[in-house]
Amino acid sequence: MKINLPRRRFLSSSAGALGAIAMPNLSRAADRPLISHGVQSGDVSVDGGVVWARADRPSQMLVEVATTESFKDARALPPIAALPESDFTAKMLIEDLPAGQDIFYRVRFRDLSFTAAESEPVLGRFRTAPADRRDVSFVWGGDVAGQGWGINPDDGGMFTFSTMRKHRPDFFLHSGDTIYADGPIQQEVKLADGKIWKNVTIPEKAKVAETLDEFRAAHKYNFTDDNVRAFNADVPIFVQWDDHEVTNNWSLSKELPAAYKERNITLLAARAARAFHEMYPMRESIVEPGRVYRQISYGPHLDVFMLDERSYRGANGPNLETSYGPASYFLGPDQIAWLKRGLLNSRATWKVIASDMPLSLIVADTAKGGSEAIAQSDGPPRGRELEIADILRFIKMAPIRNTVWLTADVHYAAAHYYDPNKAQFQEFDPFWEFVSGPLHAGTFGPNKLDNTFGPEVRFIKAPEPGQANLPPSAGMQFFGHVKIDGASGQMTVTLRDRADVALWSTTLDPKPA
Repeated sequence: MKINLPRRRFLSSSAGALGAIAMPNLSRAADRPLISHGVQSGDVSVDGGVVWARADRPSQMLVEVATTESFKDARALPPIAALPESDFTAKMLIEDLPAGQDIFYRVRFRDLSFTAAESEPVLGRFRTAPADRRDVSFVWGGDVAGQGWGINPDDGGMFTFSTMRKHRPDFFLHSGDTIYADGPIQQEVKLADGKIWKNVTIPEKAKVAETLDEFRAAHKYNFTDDNVRAFNADVPIFVQWDDHEVTNNWSLSKELPAAYKERNITLLAARAARAFHEMYPMRESIVEPGRVYRQISYGPHLDVFMLDERSYRGANGPNLETSYGPASYFLGPDQIAWLKRGLLNSRATWKVIASDMPLSLIVADTAKGGSEAIAQSDGPPRGRELEIADILRFIKMAPIRNTVWLTADVHYAAAHYYDPNKAQFQEFDPFWEFVSGPLHAGTFGPNKLDNTFGPEVRFIKAPEPGQANLPPSAGMQFFGHVKIDGASGQMTVTLRDRADVALWSTTLDPKPA
C-alpha cells in the first residue's frame, strides 16, 4: 500500500540514487559522511512521527519513507541541515501518514561540500497509532548509566533494552534520567564479590558534565551501546527528563558540590536542556520552545500525558507549606491547567499520566535535609502535595475515568494502589501507580511511603536490607509492560526484570465514561 501523502511534501526517489547505495559490509570512504549514533523515531501519533539521526560533519539529512520493508514505493522528503550548532543532529517531523501502519524509514546524510558524497543508509521503523480499537502495547522505565555502571560488554551491555525489544512494543515511554550527567564513568569498578566491572569509557564521561559538549556526550555515550541502537531503530520513544539530565536533585536552589567548576545551576540546566532536546526525537512546542510536557494520543484507547516535574518547581526545601504558592510549585499553575484541559477533553479509554517522580515515595534532598519529590511525611496535603490533591480532586469531580500513573526514579519496581478510605486526603477516586526501573543503573530502595493519598503496596521488588547500588549484573533491572486489549479495552500491566521474568501483573477493567 502506498503512503497517501501530498506530493508537495516529498521528492520522488530516483532509481539511480537507490542503486548507488553502498552495501553495509563495505568500508566507508574517507570523504563520505557517517551516521554516528544510529537512528531514532519518537512522539508517534495516528498520522506521523519524528525521525532523528546524527552525522559526523556538516551535511544534509535525507529521509525516505515507505510502507513496505523493500522500500518499493519509497518517497523522499526534502533534505534538512545538520550543522555544528546542533552537534550535527537533525530531526524531521513526518506527517500525513496512514493510521495503524508499519512505516519504514531510511536515513542518509549528504556532505555539504562540492562532492555531495552520501553516507551509507541506516534503516528504522515505527508504527503509527491506530484509528480503530486494535491492541496497543508499550514498555516504560527510566534510569540509564547511573551510579558508575556504564556499558560493560562482558555483561552484555545495556541488556534490558534487548529484552524490551523482544516484546515488539508500539513505543517506549522513557520516564527520565536518560543520562547521569553528574555520574562519571570509570574504566573499572570493583564489585562486592571481588570481581571487576569493566566499562567502555569516553573522555567526556571521566567527570561531571558542565559544558554543552559534555552534556551532549553523555547522551551519545548511551547511543554507542548495540542494544540501545537496535532498540531505537525499532521502537519509537516518548521521552521526558528528570534531575540527572542536569545534576542530582537539581532545583534553582541547588548548591553544587565541589566537583563543579561551573557554579551557576541555571546555566547548567540551560545547557542540559539544549542537549536533551537535540538528542531525542521530540515534537517541539511552538508556544514554548524547549517545553517537555505534552500530550501524545495513541489511538482511541490511549492518551499519554508527559509531565515535566523539573522546569517549573520551586526550590527544594522542607515542603511543608499549608497554602499553595511558588514555594510549593512542582508542576506549576500553567502545566496543571494544561493537564486538566487535556484530561477533560480526552476521549481515550485510558489516560496514562507519565510522571518522572512517584507520588507518595519519600525522596529526601540530602544536601538540604528537605524534600526532593512530592511526598514529605504522613499527614494532610502540604507543600507540593497541594498540587496533587488539586489534580486528584479535579479528576473525581469532572469526572474523568481510567487514569493510571506511570513513573520510575527510585530504582526498584513496585505497584501502588491508592485508596481514599486509607488516605488523609480523601477527595479522589481509587487509582493505580506503577513504578519501574532502573533500566541500566544501580538498584536501590525501597523508599518510605507517605500516607497522605492512601497508597497501599501491592508489589515490590527491591534490594534486601543493607544492600544498595547493586550493579546491573545482579539482575535487578526492571521495566514495565502495558498491553491494552483492542476489543475489551482492558489494560494489563506487568512488571518484568531484565531476564524477562514476569514478576507481577494485574489486569484493569475500564470504567464507562
